[in-house]
Amino acid sequence: MAVMTYAAAAASALNDAMRADPAIVALGEDLGRGGIFGQYAGLLAAFGPERVIDTPISEATIVGAAVGMALTGLKPVVEMRVIDFALCAMDEIVNQAAKNRFMFGGQGRVPAVIRMPIGVWTSSAAQHSQSLESWFAHVPGLVVLAPATPQDNHALLKAAIACGDPVAYFEHKELWPLQGEVDADQRTEIGKAAIRRVGSDITIVSWSKAVHWSLEAAEALAAEGIQAEMIDLRTIWPWDRDAVFASAAKTGHVLIAHEAVQAAGFGAEIAATLAEAGNAKLARLGAKRAPVGYAPNLEAAVRVTPAVIAAKARALLGR
Repeated sequence: MAVMTYAAAAASALNDAMRADPAIVALGEDLGRGGIFGQYAGLLAAFGPERVIDTPISEATIVGAAVGMALTGLKPVVEMRVIDFALCAMDEIVNQAAKNRFMFGGQGRVPAVIRMPIGVWTSSAAQHSQSLESWFAHVPGLVVLAPATPQDNHALLKAAIACGDPVAYFEHKELWPLQGEVDADQRTEIGKAAIRRVGSDITIVSWSKAVHWSLEAAEALAAEGIQAEMIDLRTIWPWDRDAVFASAAKTGHVLIAHEAVQAAGFGAEIAATLAEAGNAKLARLGAKRAPVGYAPNLEAAVRVTPAVIAAKARALLGR
């Protein structure tokens, strides 16, 4: 296995996929220079400007072109730079990419991967720091993925490209430099969570960068004799209900923690599904419903941290 950054793992996966399938193209802003985070490094030299396409600054045009490409047999990988900019292309994502297969009796499919980095981006303020995965989970026709590790960013990107349906693919803006071992041959199935830590007292469910905060919180709890099981959901839709329900049945306590605003976050969907089954005590944790501030103290006020997750877990357990 090679050690790669989260960004390099994605570039490697896309390189492998493009070599294997000439129908795969990448398009978006700044791809020619490797992407703003290095997630397309080396691809222009390898495949040329006909397959690694630098576009104008028009998100609606980028996704609209990708939908057309997909309907004519290509498999576009679309770069939105950050999720905040993708809001300019919501009609193309929600009404065109997600709906086409259903509105035309399955005659056309849109196998497009739309990369929309989420999360707080330090000192980048409210228009560059959003986590909007619950918006896309609400849209029928979209698959929604959120890798937390270099290995998953490699394997899940390949799975997304092979999916055959439009995929909202959420990498985290501050995970790009994260290093880890990557097995290029490992396959990860869409809809399958990963148990990152085994425990018996409480289940913590999370995704994206919050997985790492949850693992830190679990270590802090372990020092107090509380054994937390940590589930990395990886796929927001479809989410792995079997894994979450099995862990909930074992521990009897479930905390869902995410970086997105808590109000109407995807944690609420998981909590409601578990509540209907009635097999665990539940809590959810997300950011305050406030724009992310530019000033460090204001940014810190809305961040979810390992300490906050640990405190919420203690409260759920009555410790």
